[in-house]
Amino acid sequence: MLKISDSITIEDWELTEQFIRSSGPGGQNVNKVSTAVELRFEAERSPNLPGPVKARLRRIAGRKWTKEGALVLQVDETRSQARNRDIARDRLKEMIVQALRPPKRRVPTKPTLGSKKRRLKAKKVRGEVKSLRGRVDPDGT
Repeated sequence: MLKISDSITIEDWELTEQFIRSSGPGGQNVNKVSTAVELRFEAERSPNLPGPVKARLRRIAGRKWTKEGALVLQVDETRSQARNRDIARDRLKEMIVQALRPPKRRVPTKPTLGSKKRRLKAKKVRGEVKSLRGRVDPDGT
């Protein structure tokens, strides 16, 4: 069981861990031992997460979210299987905590009087520059 907050805990049946061979340096050990972990969290089916939190988690997860509604994290940072497992669980916890916070509401603002005047002045100057690009009268009148 993974405790996220006072009200939210992730049950063991929602998490699936699969150990796979890690890539990168490690000598012969990397060819023999499956130290990398693939943590799969069935977020869409989770009864402990409210709907808005699931929607925010889907947005935060990005490509880690599968079509079936699961969140898949792969960790192969260390040579230790136990340490990789802890890192994966910590990352999952961080993502869910981030999804628990509702986004701040945007407060609509109006442009200031000074910014309106500066914008109109810039448009006027630009228009004058463009008006000088017209045909040149050969007579000069």
